[in-house]
Amino acid sequence: MTIGVTGATGQLGRLVIESLKRKSTDEPIVALVRSPEKASDLGVEALAFDYAQPETLAPALAGIDTLLLISSSEVGQREAQHRNVIEAAKTAGIKRIVYTSLLHADRSPISLGEEHRATEALLASSGISTTLLRNGWYTENYTGSIPAALENGALVGSAGEGRLSLATRADYAQAAAIVLTSDGHEGKTYELAGDDAVTLADLAAEISRQTGRDIPYRDLPQADYAAILKQVGLPDGFAEGLAAWDVDASKGALFDDGHQLSKLIGRSTTPLADAVRAQLAAQG
Repeated sequence: MTIGVTGATGQLGRLVIESLKRKSTDEPIVALVRSPEKASDLGVEALAFDYAQPETLAPALAGIDTLLLISSSEVGQREAQHRNVIEAAKTAGIKRIVYTSLLHADRSPISLGEEHRATEALLASSGISTTLLRNGWYTENYTGSIPAALENGALVGSAGEGRLSLATRADYAQAAAIVLTSDGHEGKTYELAGDDAVTLADLAAEISRQTGRDIPYRDLPQADYAAILKQVGLPDGFAEGLAAWDVDASKGALFDDGHQLSKLIGRSTTPLADAVRAQLAAQG
């Protein structure tokens, strides 16, 4: 059985490839990427695969049995791009698609949910066996703000006291690798999230504990947070989106206590303290 991984040079895709290789299975792995030259360090076959160029898709999928469709990074274009991949998969005779969706995509108020719901509908009508991995927020979405928090003396956001069931990309990547290489997942939907729900105040407290500095969490109105994100150089649309998603999180949109992720990977998800420690080590 040959496994194809789309977006394999992305942050999640690389970790999935690494996790698949660690499993030491006999299944060949194919990295499906926009620029194959950027995948030379992955140690697997890499083929050109651009979601936005339908003509490149079916030929690259030839001979692949199971496909991990990592959702496109181009918000607003995802539905059309995913449709291209699904149609190509039908043409190529793909037997199963595993798709990285959004936590509680069927009812999530987060604006990203719309394109995920549309993609899930396309998969349901495709005739291809499907497994949905509804991933929650990556811990790195927030620990990536640590350098700015240390520079400015505070962690800022708009998530209020919302409880965030965060897990690291490596946790989600391991889950994907397990689903890709084991039986019994066909037709299933997994709501994947971290074991321990935390608030941004908890994150600020952990940063303070590990650095020996007083880094408070300052909750801001959505417009003020978006303005700060724009000031640091984020595109307007993305800044507005991040602030809005934080507000959604304040209302519970990123909370889940089903523990399906830890059950799937056979261990507890990565604690917040470990993720903070890794970020601080990475920045020296």
